[in-house]
Amino acid sequence: MRRAGQVSIMLLFAAGNLFGWRILTGNLSTSRVLDTVTLADPFAVLQVLASGHLVSREALLGASIVFLFFALVAGRSFCSWVCPVNIVTDLANRLRGKTGVADPGDRRRTAGMARYWVAAVSLAVSAATGVAAFEWVSPVSMMHRGLVFGMGVGWTLVLAVFLFDLLRIGNGFCGTLCPLGAFHSLITWFSLVRVRHSREKCTLCGKCIEICPEPQVLPMIGKESVAVTSGECTNCGRCIEVCEDDAMRFGVRFGSTDRPGIA
Repeated sequence: MRRAGQVSIMLLFAAGNLFGWRILTGNLSTSRVLDTVTLADPFAVLQVLASGHLVSREALLGASIVFLFFALVAGRSFCSWVCPVNIVTDLANRLRGKTGVADPGDRRRTAGMARYWVAAVSLAVSAATGVAAFEWVSPVSMMHRGLVFGMGVGWTLVLAVFLFDLLRIGNGFCGTLCPLGAFHSLITWFSLVRVRHSREKCTLCGKCIEICPEPQVLPMIGKESVAVTSGECTNCGRCIEVCEDDAMRFGVRFGSTDRPGIA
């Protein structure tokens, strides 16, 4: 389902460029739905504002729509259900598992702190230079524009992300460096849709922790029946897929784990 969603979004953007379809046009930074509703990446808009440039009222409204959707409803699902770089990093980590490359140490102890610093530096550099800093070097933007409009030299940065995840740190770019992921982690602490864990059904097989790209969000496994409340959870659903005990499922933040969930 995640792959279908990611590919469908890319195809709709590409169709808007190649065939003039108006279902989804633009790019992941700024787009229009049905040529009516403008959507904008709130982190990109924040960088533009930090750079001292004016942002149109339409872009501000579009950024607010996206912000509220992920902050209140969908959580950090952009990273796993929309972002095209996720396909690259997932492929790298699948190959990593097959080749037996080991991580240098337990990433769970320091997971993700660097990305928050990268996000802060991106805003600081934007303010100092008058340019939306991360947008100029973002592999997310480069890959998306490359898939929709044709890939140029941006493929080298995408390749660098792939090799970093394959040879250096598993889930390294998304889990430790990406400032866009950091931004979504910060704004989605109170989102409604969550993965929920049932202690009563859990047999402590550990498959969910092994497959999770952000394993630090699962300290409750085998201990208590609660929702995964960390904003760093990407709502990817991989833990649900591998759990043979039906101890993990989608639900709502304040729902009961013992009642039927969304999945």
